[in-house]
Amino acid sequence: MAIFTYRQKVLFQHCDPAGIVFYPRYFEMVNATVEEWFDTVIGCGFPTMHGPMQAAVPTAGLTIAFTAPSMLGDQLEFRLEPMRIGRSSLELEIAAFAGDEQRLKTTVTLVFTKKGAGKSVAWPDDLRAKIEKEINQVVENNA
Repeated sequence: MAIFTYRQKVLFQHCDPAGIVFYPRYFEMVNATVEEWFDTVIGCGFPTMHGPMQAAVPTAGLTIAFTAPSMLGDQLEFRLEPMRIGRSSLELEIAAFAGDEQRLKTTVTLVFTKKGAGKSVAWPDDLRAKIEKEINQVVENNA
């Protein structure tokens, strides 16, 4: 798959009184993109992860650049590329576009943890294998 795309329409709930996306709402949209990627590409949705697996992938780091404003009614396409997996971490690059115009670019670092651990733990082998497959496709496509 390499680049995962997730479309979201800018709704009234995302905007400030001027009709421009209020920046914290982008974080919710980015998280929705990550959640959908885990569900549809990796095959391990948050209901499974947070339920039977007793696990989570909290955000440990985030850098973001807001490159252009998004307005009420805009159709945004979030493009997610997995870049690197560590023992317990995962780095994702996500960019949002309206048509050809980039609206934001972010690098998100997630960590895998289990309930009660109080720290990051190693990725389960099955999830690691699926994520590594996606990363390898990104590398191949960018070569």
